Amino acid sequence: MTTVCNQIFGMAIRGLAIFTLAMSASACVSDGENLIVDQSSTTSGMQAAAVPGASAGGLRVVVELPPPIKGEDGTVQQITPNDVLEIDVFQVDQLDRTVEVDSDGNISLTLIGQIEAAGNSTSMLEHKIALAYGRKYLQSPQVSVFVKESAGQRAVVNGEVNKAGIYPVTAGSSLLGVVSQAGGLSNIADASKIYVYRNYGNQKLVAQYNVARIRAAKKKDPPIYGGDVIVVFASASKVIMRNLLDVTRVAGSAALLVP
Repeated sequence: MTTVCNQIFGMAIRGLAIFTLAMSASACVSDGENLIVDQSSTTSGMQAAAVPGASAGGLRVVVELPPPIKGEDGTVQQITPNDVLEIDVFQVDQLDRTVEVDSDGNISLTLIGQIEAAGNSTSMLEHKIALAYGRKYLQSPQVSVFVKESAGQRAVVNGEVNKAGIYPVTAGSSLLGVVSQAGGLSNIADASKIYVYRNYGNQKLVAQYNVARIRAAKKKDPPIYGGDVIVVFASASKVIMRNLLDVTRVAGSAALLVP
C-alpha cells in the first residue's frame, strides 16, 4: 500500500494538481478522511506566493526551520513504542539488557519488572531505572540508556526523488543525507524547490532549501529530525501556499500508514 501512495504523490507533484489527485490518494487513508480540496473555498492567503512570512491554513513559511521544541530536561528525542533500547548498569553485567518498548510504552527489566519508558528522554529513563534498582537491590547504581533503533525517528520524503518513502533519521541526519537515502533527485526535480515541513509546538512550519547551493558549500546543510516531511517539486512547477498545504496533507496521511 505504501508503494501505491508514493506513486500518487509523484503524480501529484508533477502536475501540481494535488487537490484533484487527492481523490485517488484518499484510497490510501482511512475511510472518513477526505483529502479533496474544495476549490470554491480558495482564499487570497492560499493563493499567495510561498515566501518567508506567508501563512495560510495553519502553515507558516520561514527562512530557516528551528530545531523541534525541547523537552523539560533539554532533550529533543522522546522514547516511543517499538523503540529498541540498550540498558547498561555499570559494573553489573547481569542486568544489562536490550529491550523493545511494548505497545503500551513499557519495558520489562530483571528484578524491577515493568517501567514506563515511552514519553521519557533517555536521561529521564536512566534516572527512573536507577531509582528502581536503588530502592532494594543496588547502592548508587549508574544506568545508561541508548536508543538502538527508534521507530519514532523517521522522516517522510516525497515528490521528485527516485525512491519516495519514509526513512529513519538519527541525531546526525541532514537534508542531503536523507535525500540521498531516497535515491537522490529525479531528472525533473528542481534542486532549488525542496521544502521541509516541521511541527514546532502547536505550529506547522515550512522552509525552502536549495540543495545545489548546499552541495556547493554556499549554504549550510540543515539537520533533519523525526517527524519532518521533505517534498521536492518539479522544475516546471510554480509553488504557492495552496500547493504547500495540499502536499503536506497528502504526505502526512501517508506517514500514518507506516506501522
